[in-house]
Amino acid sequence: MTQIKNEPQSIDIGIGGMTCASCVSRVEKALNKVPGVTSATVNLATESARISVQSDEVTDARLRRAIRDAGYEPLTPQAVQAAENGSTWSGFMPVAFGLLLSAPLVLPMLGSLWGQHWMLPPWLQFALATPVQFILGARFYKAGWHALKAFTGNMDLLVALGTTAGWLLSVWLWLTAHPGHAPHLYFEGSAVVITLVLLGKWLEARAKRQTTEAIRALHALRPDKAHWISEDGEVDVPVDEILVGDLIVVRPGERIPLDGQLVEGQTQVDEAMLTGEPLPVSKAMGAQLTGGSINGDGRVLMRVQAVGHETVLSHIIRLVEDAQAAKAPIQRLVDKVAEIFVPVVLVVALITLAVWMFMGASFENALIHAVAVLVIACPCALGLATPVAIMAGTGVAAQHGILIKDAQALEIAHQVQTVAFDKTGTLTVGQPRLTHQVPAPGHDGQTVLAWAAAVQSGSEHPLARAVLSAALAQGQSLMSAQEVSAVPGKGVQATVDGHHLMLGSLRWLQQEGLDSALWADEIKSLQAVGATLSALAERGPAGVQGLLLMAFGDEPKPGAAQALAALRERGLKLVMISGDNQAAAEAMARRLGLRPEAGEVLADVLPGDKSAQVQKLREGGRIVAMVGDGVNDAPALAAADVGLAMGNGTDVAMHAAGITLMRGDVALVGAALDISARTVAKIQQNLFWAFAYNVAGIPLAAMGYLNPVIAGGAMALSSVSVMGNALLLKRWKPKD
Repeated sequence: MTQIKNEPQSIDIGIGGMTCASCVSRVEKALNKVPGVTSATVNLATESARISVQSDEVTDARLRRAIRDAGYEPLTPQAVQAAENGSTWSGFMPVAFGLLLSAPLVLPMLGSLWGQHWMLPPWLQFALATPVQFILGARFYKAGWHALKAFTGNMDLLVALGTTAGWLLSVWLWLTAHPGHAPHLYFEGSAVVITLVLLGKWLEARAKRQTTEAIRALHALRPDKAHWISEDGEVDVPVDEILVGDLIVVRPGERIPLDGQLVEGQTQVDEAMLTGEPLPVSKAMGAQLTGGSINGDGRVLMRVQAVGHETVLSHIIRLVEDAQAAKAPIQRLVDKVAEIFVPVVLVVALITLAVWMFMGASFENALIHAVAVLVIACPCALGLATPVAIMAGTGVAAQHGILIKDAQALEIAHQVQTVAFDKTGTLTVGQPRLTHQVPAPGHDGQTVLAWAAAVQSGSEHPLARAVLSAALAQGQSLMSAQEVSAVPGKGVQATVDGHHLMLGSLRWLQQEGLDSALWADEIKSLQAVGATLSALAERGPAGVQGLLLMAFGDEPKPGAAQALAALRERGLKLVMISGDNQAAAEAMARRLGLRPEAGEVLADVLPGDKSAQVQKLREGGRIVAMVGDGVNDAPALAAADVGLAMGNGTDVAMHAAGITLMRGDVALVGAALDISARTVAKIQQNLFWAFAYNVAGIPLAAMGYLNPVIAGGAMALSSVSVMGNALLLKRWKPKD
C-alpha cells in the first residue's frame, strides 16, 4: 500500500465502467468526499481520475475503494496500458454475438419494406432476444443499479429501463395473446438497441485509442537498453539501471536513451519527435543530447545528466498527460447539464407515456414512444465532446513541438489580442558577438584584443565569451592573466604580460580617469545603432589610458521577422519588452520589423518590472500572451493570460508558462495560437451537435416520429460522430 506524503500531490487512477457525463459527476463526488482529497477531476475520454491530496492518511487503496463504492472499477496501470495497447478488434466479440442474434429479428422489418409480411414465431423471437437482453446487456443493468443506489442516473440506466420495458411488453403481449393470433412483438427493438449501443461503445473505444496515440508514441521513444561503459568494457544494461554520471555509447541509427552531454565523437541527431524540427541537428563535443532523439551516422560517447522522471522526454510526457487529464473551463457547463440530464429524460419519458394514453393511444403504443425517448437520449456525447477534442489537440501539438500544459491555456490562447515578447533569447539569438573593434591610436588591434581575451578567459559572461570567440577566430593564442579580480557590476581587472588592465563599462573606466573624449565619435555612432559598448584600458603611471573600444551586438533569430509579420497579419498587437536602452531596443526592433513609433517597443524595463508591464497591457480587458525564456521572465509569464515559454530556455520559465515551445522558433507562437483556435472550434462543434441532437431527438421520439430501433442507432451514432470530428484534428500541421 502506497502512503501519500504530507505535501500536496496528485494521483492518477484508471476507472472502468464509465459511459457518460453523469458517471463522471458521480465519481468526482465520491472522490471529493474522501477526507484529505482537495480536488478530483475525472476524464471520460481517458477513463481516468486525477486526485489532488494533502493528507498522509489518504492511500491509493482508500481512493480505489471510493471508486468501487460508487459503482465503478478502479484499474491498475497495467490494465490501463493493456486496454490502450489492445488490438483493433479487441472487445468486438460481444458486438458480434449481438449482431448474430439480432439479425434474424430485423429481417421481418426489412421484408416489410418490400411488401413481405412475415414474422418469426414468438418463441424464437424470445429465444434470440433474451440472451442479448440479459447476458450482453448485463453491463447496463449493473451500472444502472449502481446509479440508482447513488440516487443518480446515467446512460446505462436509460438503456436498461428502455430495453427492459420493450422486452417485458413483448413477453406480456405474447403470453396474453388469443390462441392462434400472432401479436406484434417488440423483441427486435430491445435486442437491436442493446447491440447498437454496444457497437457504438466499441467504435468509441477504437477512436479513444487513436486520441492517445501521441502519448504512446512518446513512451515508445525511450529504448529499453543502453550500452554502458563499465570497468569491464561496454555492457548492455536496462535503461532504468543507468545512473547520473555514467558513460554510455550510442551507435549510429540508435535512439539516445537518456539526457546527457556528448563527450566523444560528433554526429547529427534527429529531434523531430521531440521538437518538431524536421532537419537533423549537428552535435559536437560538449553538445547536449536529449533522450528519445535518433542518432545519425556517428558513434558517440555521452555522459548521462538526467534519468527517470528528470529527463526532457519524461517532462514532455507529463505535460501532455496533465493537459489531457485537465478540464477546460467550458466543461463546467457540460457537467452542470449532465447532473440533471438523466432525471429530466426520465420525467420526459413518463410525461410522454401519460400524454399518449390521455390522447387515447393504447398502453402498448404509449410505452413504445416512452421507450424511444429513453434510448435516444445520449449524455455520453455531451461527456465526450470536450475531452476528446483536448486529447486530440494536445496530442498533435506535442508532435509538432508545442506542449500545452493545461486545458485553460488551450482554451484562452485563441482569444489573444496582444503578444508581448522578451527580447534576448526569444526574438534574438541571445549570444552577443563582437561586432566592432576600435583600437586607440598607436596600439595594434590584434595585440590589445589578445590582452582583452586573456582578461576574460576565466569568465562565463556572454560578452566575455564573445571576446574569446573573436580572438580565437583571428588565430590568437590565449595569454595567461594574473591577479584577476572582478569589480561587481562594473568589470574586471587583471595583469597580463606586465600590464595592469581594466576591462568593463565605459562609465566605470571614465570614473577611474579614462579620457571621455577618446572614441567620442565612434561611441555616438555605435550607440545609435543599439550596440552594447565595453572598453579595455591600462592603469599606468600616467593614469588610465584607453586601449580598445569593443561593440557587441545580438542577432535576430532566423525567421523571427517573418514570424512576427505573420502574427501581425492575424490582427494581433505585438510588443517587445527589453532591458536595453531606448536606442538599442529600437534598433533591434526595426531589424525584427517592429514599429517603435507604434508603441511596439518597451525599453529600459528592469527584470522585476516585466510582469507590471504585462499587467498594463492587460488593462481594458485585453487578452495578453507573454513569450519568454529566462528565469526573469517567469513572473511575466505567470501574469499574462497565456504564457508561452521557449523550450531552449530555463525550467523555471517552462513551469510558469501554460504552453512550452520545444524549439526556440518564434513561428511556433503562431502555430500554438492556431492549434488553440482549431481545438476550441472542435469543442464548440461537438457541444453544438451533442446538444442539438438531444434537443431535436427527444421531442421527435416523444411525438412518435422515431421508433426505438432508429432511436438506439441514432444514440450510438452521436457518440461516434463526436469522436470522429475530434480526430480530424490529427491532420493539423503548422503553417510554414
